[in-house]
Amino acid sequence: MKGKVTVMAALVAVFCLFMVGAVQAQAPAAKNVVIGFTASQTGKLNVEGMRQINGLNLWMERVNAAGGVKLADGSAVKFSSKFYDDESNKGRVQELYTKLINDDKANFLVSPYSSGLTDAAAVIAQQNNRIMITAGAASDSTYKKGFTLVFQTYTPASRYLTGAVDILAKLNPKAKKIAIVHEKDKFSTDVVNDLKKYAEGKGYQIVLFEGYDPGTTDFAPFINKFPADVDAIMGGGHFADTSTFAKQLHEKGIKPTVVALLVAPPEPKFAELGEAAVGIIGASQWEPAAKYAPEVAKAKNLEWFGPTVAEFVEAYKKKYNEEPSYHSAGGFVAGLLIEKAIATAGSIDTEKVKAALDAMDIMTFYGHIKFDTSPAAHGLQVGHDMIYIQWQKDPKGALVKEVVWPEEAKTKDVIPMPKKK
Repeated sequence: MKGKVTVMAALVAVFCLFMVGAVQAQAPAAKNVVIGFTASQTGKLNVEGMRQINGLNLWMERVNAAGGVKLADGSAVKFSSKFYDDESNKGRVQELYTKLINDDKANFLVSPYSSGLTDAAAVIAQQNNRIMITAGAASDSTYKKGFTLVFQTYTPASRYLTGAVDILAKLNPKAKKIAIVHEKDKFSTDVVNDLKKYAEGKGYQIVLFEGYDPGTTDFAPFINKFPADVDAIMGGGHFADTSTFAKQLHEKGIKPTVVALLVAPPEPKFAELGEAAVGIIGASQWEPAAKYAPEVAKAKNLEWFGPTVAEFVEAYKKKYNEEPSYHSAGGFVAGLLIEKAIATAGSIDTEKVKAALDAMDIMTFYGHIKFDTSPAAHGLQVGHDMIYIQWQKDPKGALVKEVVWPEEAKTKDVIPMPKKK
């Protein structure tokens, strides 16, 4: 009897091993999908570019740790990245994206940071039948060139600073004069052209409308042209130049009702300006205080996808020991949209993933996501709205970044620029 039991146990063991092997054979290892991109690790756009990389890398770690994305055939895909430093140089971008596709076999692309660099990369993506998610590229014009595989995450430039005009109207209903000074790059120029049109449509007088060359560090020639009774100063460009502009406005004692600038103010690093930061308003694509949540999605009859705001912020702080900026969130959501589109399509086939992106209408921690699918503006973001922040002082005198617009999203009321004592 003992011998029979031993034989039976051995047979059961062999059968179990056979079944484990069979199951393993039916569940092959996840396929690798390569996400290709360039990023400004050096050059004038390195602050924004590095935040974008951080966000994308955090997404990749998260989705891979969860087992990747399952496809319709029962297999799964995980993600790896291949990227190069574009040195904030447009001349390098097309060469590097061609290399990413032909040599590195990138399956999907994420754009560089900035509209100018993205414009160059988009041509290569379309020519080579690669989907590109653009993070950090707000200019409307990129999406009006007949591309069908380029999809925008940011609120378009045409709606970037128009809310600052509405803020001015609230703070000073009698205000009439706005000065606009901006960097002469593609993104900033697109923003201020639409800002000017919007402000004039509201009855405001544009008393100065001038551009400065990239790399400008002396803004005195522009500041000296501001009328003494100017009600608002708007414009700027990217982090380095806009921060310098804000600092020099403070040094010159220029304090209109509203100063609203591009890119730099939402960055936590902007607080290093100290007193020069107080009262400055910035247009932000996203903020840690944003109130996007599953219940908001439900109320709007939208599907919620991905982590909550709190989960994203906690994970980002844990990994990078800093608060995420909207550039960080933009990098993360670019990956999240690729993940969602592949999951919906059940495939990594370009046409199937494109169809999933075209039909996408969801809410994430980053806000509402929906794309224009018309031939005239395919891929333009139509769901996402801007948030406006302002640097204020708390009761202890510490600088605090508050959400002040729109009204339903605010953490504090907007205040006029404090007058110099």
